[in-house]
Amino acid sequence: MPDLIHFEIPADDVERAKKFYTDLFGWKLEKYPGVEYWMIDAQDGIGGGMMKRQQPDQKIVDHFKVASVLESSAKVEKLGGKVLLPKMAVPNIGYFAICMDTEGNVFGIFENDPQAKRSV
Repeated sequence: MPDLIHFEIPADDVERAKKFYTDLFGWKLEKYPGVEYWMIDAQDGIGGGMMKRQQPDQKIVDHFKVASVLESSAKVEKLGGKVLLPKMAVPNIGYFAICMDTEGNVFGIFENDPQAKRSV
């Protein structure tokens, strides 16, 4: 069974949201180089990220670890889901895709690969 390994929180006001979650949970947030994205260190829990909200209805997205983003993306579509954002690299970390299930829930799938390059 795939593990839940990462979550992403969209925010209208990133500074306000950072303060809220830091004060609430004691999380530490660190800017990720090169993009408007902050890594969340939740200490004993799974890690996450925070970014500026891209669409008005954008919600928290959970990411699940898979062996292959390409194979899992194909399976999502075979089972009636949709791939909203195809396989993309997070250089030196791995690959991810954003999907939607048959009920309209958005989730991510992630494949570890320290050799990941920007283009796939």
